[in-house]
Amino acid sequence: MNENPTLLLGAHMSIAGGVHKAIGRGEALGCTAIQVFTKNATRWKVEPLSREEVAQFGAERLRTGVLAAAHDSYLINIASPDSALWKKSLAALIEEVERAEQLQIPFLIMHPGSHTGAGVDNGLRSISRALNQLLQETAGFGVKIVLENTAGQGTALGSSFQHLARIVGESIQPARLGVCLDTCHAFAAGYDLSHKAGYDQVLDELDQILGLSMLMALHLNDSKKGLGSRVDRHEHIGRGMIGLECFLLIMNDPRFEDIPKLIETPNELGGVEMDPVNLHLLKEMVGQSGRG
Repeated sequence: MNENPTLLLGAHMSIAGGVHKAIGRGEALGCTAIQVFTKNATRWKVEPLSREEVAQFGAERLRTGVLAAAHDSYLINIASPDSALWKKSLAALIEEVERAEQLQIPFLIMHPGSHTGAGVDNGLRSISRALNQLLQETAGFGVKIVLENTAGQGTALGSSFQHLARIVGESIQPARLGVCLDTCHAFAAGYDLSHKAGYDQVLDELDQILGLSMLMALHLNDSKKGLGSRVDRHEHIGRGMIGLECFLLIMNDPRFEDIPKLIETPNELGGVEMDPVNLHLLKEMVGQSGRG
């Protein structure tokens, strides 16, 4: 078990063999938080969760105390100008929220989507329309929809805090929305988190545009590509273009003490399993000089 149970730190875990197996895998790594897909992320349709699956997941969650967050399928694109794909994506996203609700997962992290040439305004409008319909159809649910910032690769939306703020501002129920800050995506989008002055400036901007109270999760990933590259390529902690200082600052920032911090770094390096290495490095940063 993690020697510091108050530190919400973990990784994305496989659900092979059943979604409940992810919790035990996380526990074995010393995780106090994990991220999962609640279904096969490469398929549109899957079998509904059985009562047994829901009960097993709940039992594991209670046994370990591990916090679980869900991430939606990358197939989903509610920014699409294609009516058929938009409807299919919305139906799939509603299904993802229903599954998270069944499993009592507190929030579902999602990428806003790509406008595929229709333009930023049209894409953001499509996202807001889909989310408002979703919120109506899942009224009374406890699951929050957490919008993840993106690197801005291609026509992906959500690379600026203003994009996310507009989606929240157009929501019929903004209290059910939140934000996940991905360090790699932010850096690739031009937000320089690599040194203290830049870190403070980026977090101040996030606070002014969205409010830090919207922040529900952090994805801690270094970046293979440079500042403003708009290329989404995750790297191991401290081995990329962001470097160690950003993560040292985050791990010692009291504003993020109760926010789950999740790595999505590559699984291996030179045949070595790297999740334990990256998690250990982040744990070791706690209590080191990070701010001031």
